[in-house]
Amino acid sequence: MLNIGHFNTLRIIRFTDHGAILDGSGTDILMPRNYVTPDLHVGDEVRVFVYFDQSGKPVGTLEEPLAEVGQFAFLRVAWTNRYGAFMDWGLLKDLFVPFSEQRHKMVKDRYYLIYIYIDDRTGRIVGTAKVDRCLSADFPPYRSGQEVEIIVWKHTDLGFKVIVDGKYEGLIYRDEIFRQINVGHRQKAVVKAVRADGKIDIALQHSGWRLVDDVATLLLRELNKAEGFLPYGDHTPADEIYERFHVSKKAFKRAVGTLYKEHYILIADDGLHLAPND
Repeated sequence: MLNIGHFNTLRIIRFTDHGAILDGSGTDILMPRNYVTPDLHVGDEVRVFVYFDQSGKPVGTLEEPLAEVGQFAFLRVAWTNRYGAFMDWGLLKDLFVPFSEQRHKMVKDRYYLIYIYIDDRTGRIVGTAKVDRCLSADFPPYRSGQEVEIIVWKHTDLGFKVIVDGKYEGLIYRDEIFRQINVGHRQKAVVKAVRADGKIDIALQHSGWRLVDDVATLLLRELNKAEGFLPYGDHTPADEIYERFHVSKKAFKRAVGTLYKEHYILIADDGLHLAPND
């Protein structure tokens, strides 16, 4: 079955002057000739992203979009007209966001968080900046400490709202952010708690002893790679520690303390040394 707005693996049924014709389960799909290579033959299968061209016909492309239907992406406005905005989403044809789907009038070259979907009325692939209504109303199935993927949604007085696993709303509290994060950024994160209202409290990293163990393991690995010495300690600025190890200075110091107490390392004025084997 053809899946518009997604990657499909389709069989070549013939070639024309315009390109390769693919079997779209009863619908002919054109893969334009600029994607056709000499090693392709009738009967071969190709993986293509299927969307609609300027005339509304489905085509298959080897280009990689920044997101598929049903996903969120932080996209740049390529151009605007009196009907709406057109976002650069990595394909030859830009993604249309009508005025009715904009929170505020979009501005050329600015970036916006967009949800991509198929319009029920026209059957076309479009985007919306009104992402709130695109989140799941189901209660999140997470447990504390579970790793998730987030995309930073917007800044609030409390911190940053995020979208969790492309489905749920979450929040990173302002006083728990120890490095710069930006709207549109994607990364791994950790569920702190799921509240009674279904909102998710998110942390950028594990907390407590789980974090200490993780950082301690990281430090030992890095010490071994660096031939037993790392020039970091209490004197090292927090931003340098984060840039090198991607953890807060507090987590770093706890892990150093744990390794020192267990006689894995020595702490000196110039940094950390691996303890000699007895």
